[in-house]
Amino acid sequence: MQHIISVLVENKFGVLSRVAGLFSGRGFNIESLSVGPTLDPTVSMMTIVTEGDDRIIEQITKQLNKLVDIIKVVDLTEKEYLERETALIKIHTRPEDRAEALRIADIFRAKIVDSTANTYTIEITGDVKKMDAIINLLRPLGIKELVRTGRIAIAREEIKVVSVKEDRDRKVLSK
Repeated sequence: MQHIISVLVENKFGVLSRVAGLFSGRGFNIESLSVGPTLDPTVSMMTIVTEGDDRIIEQITKQLNKLVDIIKVVDLTEKEYLERETALIKIHTRPEDRAEALRIADIFRAKIVDSTANTYTIEITGDVKKMDAIINLLRPLGIKELVRTGRIAIAREEIKVVSVKEDRDRKVLSK
């Protein structure tokens, strides 16, 4: 089963490398990884999408919590959360296909962010199902390039701190 793990980390050199090393060292795959700053510039949020049963995810969570620069680890999969991803899709556009490409983009509320004589580049933001749906509809028109950001996610409700670093977390989240 696929899991989305949210990891609050200290924004320090080498943290990303240690997290990735933890996964590779134990043979766990990272399907998607996004990292960005929070309101506190000394803290970043990682969103990791990985595959595994409950036992594997519990092991990953415990191992992440052992790393020095980790503030909090939460498996969002069992909670209500919002998820988004952005994609840039460059498609080949023959004159007879341009109207269809514009129609598909409009249906998905996507934007044409670049246009040349032979291509459209479409920007879209949404959940995984929306991404997969537009890609499948554009595929017959000829996708030349596809770049996806990886997923980001946030819990809909406040999450109870489960880390031993609770005091630090409260300070970070209350800013």
